[in-house]
Amino acid sequence: MPFKKLHAHILETLERLKITTPTPLQRSSIPVIKSGSNTFCTAPKGGGKTTTLVLTTLQKLRCEAMGNAPRAVVLVENKEKALALYSTFLSYTKNNSLRVYVGYEELHIDIQKSEIFEGIDILISTPKAMKKLFLLNGINTSQLKLFSIDDAEFLNKSTDAGAVISITQSIKKCQYVVYSEKLHPQLKHFESYFMEHSKIIEA
Repeated sequence: MPFKKLHAHILETLERLKITTPTPLQRSSIPVIKSGSNTFCTAPKGGGKTTTLVLTTLQKLRCEAMGNAPRAVVLVENKEKALALYSTFLSYTKNNSLRVYVGYEELHIDIQKSEIFEGIDILISTPKAMKKLFLLNGINTSQLKLFSIDDAEFLNKSTDAGAVISITQSIKKCQYVVYSEKLHPQLKHFESYFMEHSKIIEA
């Protein structure tokens, strides 16, 4: 079964990248995420979690730039993963106007603040870097539509989990999607904070 009911830009990009058949996770999770539900997506390594994240983010933002404040945030474990995901997003946004920005602890916070202020649509960051942006009023979340966490196993570290909880408590209304290989107790614990009424998709 091919991908269906996605934005025309996304379908063109999938064709260009020769991605024709969704994985079991993509087949079951994309419609649920599109519906606006908070969602836990679990699948083994290579199950298509990151591609699902990219596709649903582009779909949510309708593949076009709008305003100056980020409308999607993706948290990852570290600089290496942030840059890798940034590269993946760029391969999908070549033919549309979406602006993707990547931040991490090693990049000076004042640089991040000024570059984000110029206008972005998608922010890729680490929990610590994002929390610092919040503390310094370096990010406007009033337009945020989608907040995703990729390979969320790293949140078993209490400091990162605490940073995520702190960040989400400052966001008024948003859809949350958490991707991991398994639904660990620490991740399930987020139901008490920002993953209310969440759906669980396992592949």
